[in-house]
Amino acid sequence: MEDLRFKRVLIKLSGEALAGEQGFGIRQETVQEICKELGEVLDYGVQMALVIGGGNIFRGLSGSAQGMERSSADYMGMLATVLNALAVQDYLEKLGHPTRVLSAISMREVCEPFIRRRALRHMEKGRVVICAAGTGNPYFTTDTTAALRGMELQCDAIVKATKVDGIYDKDPAKYPDAVKFSTITFDETLNRHIGVMDATAFALLRDNKVPIIVCRMLGGDILKAVKGESVGTIVTG
Repeated sequence: MEDLRFKRVLIKLSGEALAGEQGFGIRQETVQEICKELGEVLDYGVQMALVIGGGNIFRGLSGSAQGMERSSADYMGMLATVLNALAVQDYLEKLGHPTRVLSAISMREVCEPFIRRRALRHMEKGRVVICAAGTGNPYFTTDTTAALRGMELQCDAIVKATKVDGIYDKDPAKYPDAVKFSTITFDETLNRHIGVMDATAFALLRDNKVPIIVCRMLGGDILKAVKGESVGTIVTG
């Protein structure tokens, strides 16, 4: 672990990432690809926590926009994250990596309740902690969950793994001349109105000086980022 820049990280994955090309639900081949990528990081001795969104199954904001009561919609979204957490747990353990799913909503038949000291102990023993069911409260996104759990678990950085290889000054899919940042400050990100995370999550990380790394989900970029190589974009104070 001597050549690791970040020895304990929280990785935020979108729920849509698990859907792969099919666009909804859980595509097993895609879950396997993601877990192999995470496995390479774990093999390097990194202590890891995961937060996975639920947008591939149900998104609370979408349900609310269609007339559902917001709290009910958000609770349904939280349950969707549990399904995703169990899917990732299954394949990580098939690869030989011990995991624990810790849920903010009690459902002891399938996962443990989230208790901070227990989660820290799991990580110290080399287990992947998968944080499910958001914060357990409506009106908070999984971005905010990632920020909160990352700070609670004393992580060195939050890695937001996406389809894009970093942060650009404008949408690289629309503008070929978009410029990628290797580093950017929290304040500059706000001034440029770059939506790295939702405002609540971003404010938590900025105020507590926890760096955010935005990089590709596949292709070895997560491991490179953890090792401190020049990959993706790092947001710091």
